[in-house]
Amino acid sequence: MRAAGDQLTVGERISFYRRRRGLTQAVLAGLVGRSEDWLSKVERGDRQIRRLDVLTEVAQALRVTLGDLLGQPVLMEDEDRNDDVPAIRDALMAPRRLSKVLFARATVPTSVDSAPSVAADRVESGWADYQAGRLGRVIAVLPELIEASQQLEDLVSVASPETRRQCWAISARTHHLAATALSKVGESDLAWIAAERAMQAADQADDVLVLASAARAGTHALLAVGRYSDALDLGTTASQWLAARLNDDDPAALSLYGMLQLRTAVAAGRRQDRTTAAELLARASDAAQRLGRDANYWTTGFGPTNVELHRLSVALDLGDVALVVEQGPTVRVDSAPAERRVSHLIDLSRALSMVAREEDALSNLLTAEREAPQLVRHNPGVRETVKAMYRRAPATAGRSSTLFGLAERCRAVE
Repeated sequence: MRAAGDQLTVGERISFYRRRRGLTQAVLAGLVGRSEDWLSKVERGDRQIRRLDVLTEVAQALRVTLGDLLGQPVLMEDEDRNDDVPAIRDALMAPRRLSKVLFARATVPTSVDSAPSVAADRVESGWADYQAGRLGRVIAVLPELIEASQQLEDLVSVASPETRRQCWAISARTHHLAATALSKVGESDLAWIAAERAMQAADQADDVLVLASAARAGTHALLAVGRYSDALDLGTTASQWLAARLNDDDPAALSLYGMLQLRTAVAAGRRQDRTTAAELLARASDAAQRLGRDANYWTTGFGPTNVELHRLSVALDLGDVALVVEQGPTVRVDSAPAERRVSHLIDLSRALSMVAREEDALSNLLTAEREAPQLVRHNPGVRETVKAMYRRAPATAGRSSTLFGLAERCRAVE
């Protein structure tokens, strides 16, 4: 075993924040209902915290975020080593967005009603890149998309009612994309800002589907910061609101309703509510059966396959590792978007690593990396899994090994 050159593990981060708070191991262990010996082993790296709900409890006791314990996200670099997340931050936090009165525009373009069309096409192109696993392209284009959506918001006071609704819908769609992509790379605080903007815009769009879709962004952002009960509350409220307003036979409505059930099932799983998770998965399965196929309305990728992939993901959060290891490789994922296929391979790799099937775990991660490099290399969960695998590897597996190469690309080692 070796740790030289590794970045901090979760246990080392817990130790750091515990000491910074002036807490003994006994006190912190008591706050989360665990033994001092358990915490000591976690901090030394002899034991891993596999369940996110437990890690969330530790974070709350230390008064830090879940992201703090998982480590700061690596730079979201593209193939040319450009990092565009700071530009997204600048776009989201532009002072002129704080007050439309203080920063009122002096002039408004005359061709207001034609403004949304180009922006809408660019946003949908961004969503297509996201589903294809081209995360770097999405991150690179988001600053411009966000600024374009802000410009559309500035036009609504002089636009026709129909154009006004289109402007708000495009802004909601843009910020939803931002929230989802930022969550993928561990930028949970920025994801929350984007999700809040998405839902605020959706409120103004006067479109049931726009608001239901934006609610997905909210649940995604809440999951990223470890607020599982809030994610469950939002997803449940949104799905009930949607069901009361639309015909269940509408495929777009069914897809959005089904995805809201899946997101809330994940939230229930992460807070170890097995009964609720099972009920939500059953509702999603029923919606998928009524839809009758794997489809992609509103870029949901919803259908029977996505339900099965979420069922296994929830099982992993509930600690049913053996089930994931047994059934994960048998799921046919050809009809799923690349982003979902890669997410499934990551879940399967995590489960395989937990049962010490390191070679199989590594093989799945390498397969996922070939399909969508940046989804793998910038995933905080992958980074922790690879780091643990590398620490457990025999000392003979040096810097020339395949595992070390992956660890280096994921920034799991220095």
